Amino acid sequence: MDERLKVYDSKMTKSFDALLRDYAAIRAGRANPHVLDKIKVDYYGTPTPLQQVGNISVPEARIIQIQPWEKKLIREIEKAIMTSDLGINPTNDGTSIRLIFPELTEERRKALAKDVKKKGDEAKVAIRNIRRDANEAFKKMNKNNELTEDDQKDLESQAQKMTDKYISDIDKAVEEKTKEIMTV
Repeated sequence: MDERLKVYDSKMTKSFDALLRDYAAIRAGRANPHVLDKIKVDYYGTPTPLQQVGNISVPEARIIQIQPWEKKLIREIEKAIMTSDLGINPTNDGTSIRLIFPELTEERRKALAKDVKKKGDEAKVAIRNIRRDANEAFKKMNKNNELTEDDQKDLESQAQKMTDKYISDIDKAVEEKTKEIMTV
């Protein structure tokens, strides 16, 4: 790959990875510990990721169990979960916290599938914007006599191929996540 394209490929990779992280946080009826990735717990005055204050496990398909390293963190963890946008009330037995995920309704599944598609479309727009930035940079380099016209066309063609590859990857990710959500 041409050095001048690497920076744009890196940006496209970051956009795609951000989409995959967003998808990991969308719950699809089954318990997925990644839904807790964005939750921070007040740990001695410092917002700390939930994964760093306890052990997270999935004992059953629709249950996540959180075993805090320190018992006094149970209240803080409960508070963090309740104030998050997770929409699940934690239950605690004094030593651990359980999150029980209800079955998703058909209506909720369709809303989540629509959200998945919307996030996919936003990622595609981001990828196309990166391609546009690359093409503008190549035109500017041509204008400043740093590139020949043939080199500019070749770089633009490679940028288009890169864009097509990422758009195709996004389409596959959208399809897989939608299928996962719609499967009962």
